[in-house]
Amino acid sequence: MKIHEFQGKQLLGKFGLRVPKGHECTTVEAAVAAYEDLKTPLCVVKAQIHAGGRGKAGGVKLVSSALDATSAAAEILGKTLVTHQTGPAGQEVRRLWVEEGSNIASEYYIGIVVDRERDLPVMMASSEGGTEIEEVAAKTPEKILKAAFSPADGLSAEEAQRLARGIGIPAELHAQAQEFLQGLARIFCELDCSLAEINPLVTTEEGEILALDAKMTFDDNALFRHEELLALRDLDEEDPKEIEASSYDLSYISLDGEIGCMVNGAGLAMSTMDVIDLYGGSPANFLDVGGGATAEKVSAAFRIILSDANVKAVLVNIFGGIMKCDVIAEGVIAAVKEVALEIPLVVRLEGTRVKEGKQLLANSGLPIIAADDLDDAAKKVCAALAVS
Repeated sequence: MKIHEFQGKQLLGKFGLRVPKGHECTTVEAAVAAYEDLKTPLCVVKAQIHAGGRGKAGGVKLVSSALDATSAAAEILGKTLVTHQTGPAGQEVRRLWVEEGSNIASEYYIGIVVDRERDLPVMMASSEGGTEIEEVAAKTPEKILKAAFSPADGLSAEEAQRLARGIGIPAELHAQAQEFLQGLARIFCELDCSLAEINPLVTTEEGEILALDAKMTFDDNALFRHEELLALRDLDEEDPKEIEASSYDLSYISLDGEIGCMVNGAGLAMSTMDVIDLYGGSPANFLDVGGGATAEKVSAAFRIILSDANVKAVLVNIFGGIMKCDVIAEGVIAAVKEVALEIPLVVRLEGTRVKEGKQLLANSGLPIIAADDLDDAAKKVCAALAVS
């Protein structure tokens, strides 16, 4: 689950880490009131969407008067920002964050993710603040320092100091830097984050360390432990199809292709997408119906897939273990009848009660294309798409 920058900063503040003062606003009038309340000569009006690259897309404005604040807020609110993370459709701005300006001396990058090879969270630090970390990694990887740490013990003082020195934070601010880095590591572990990124972390001319941005995402599987985080979810920032899928406990991610995919198991779903690509097709989604899907879930999955106007064919690839193939077949038949399917549908079933499942499909009288294995299914759905 993602949250907005302002929500991330509020969480940082609750853990005692320094952030600029600011106000969330949803109207131009509120943005002007926020500017006047902050009483600083310079403020920043920032679009709040779940995507990076806002500044380049015109979603961040410096203002030095109430008139400037009015103009900036009116320009950004309601605007559809298109960034490298939103996709071509962009994202409408419904919220602003108005914060006091900072007298920046230097900018740095700090981020934490889970290193799957080490099975530990790893803090990354770089002197290249304000630059996307992927760009730094590609062009100057030597400028990224790393420190793995135990969730039980947290980031050690020695490692925090090493990172601070390594990225060039002035010696007189090392104590502040250590406090910030250890605090961010604590937040990452205690709140079950999958990402905690501050870009940029800045030092100011007044001798402070501040988080000028905050990007946080949380492990969905751990949200049952954090009701206070669930309250931060902004459904306006999510794909309606993904929201509906979550209500049925389906794992769905929308993509840009034309072949809708319904698969059980994340690994098999990824493999299915790869094989579709191998034979010249493009998957329209990732959809894992899980190991214990019911006919109702299968019908819901079909509706969600077909609500995407880009979908021109559907591939169902099910390996029945806990899930029985005849139950899947019943769900597919019900869904096809319910939605009056008019595009090619290829179904590959294997596993528990596969004979019964295939028989149900064959006797349904519906134009379902049967496949023997994954390669056969991918070839057939790509061929059907080509002639449809």
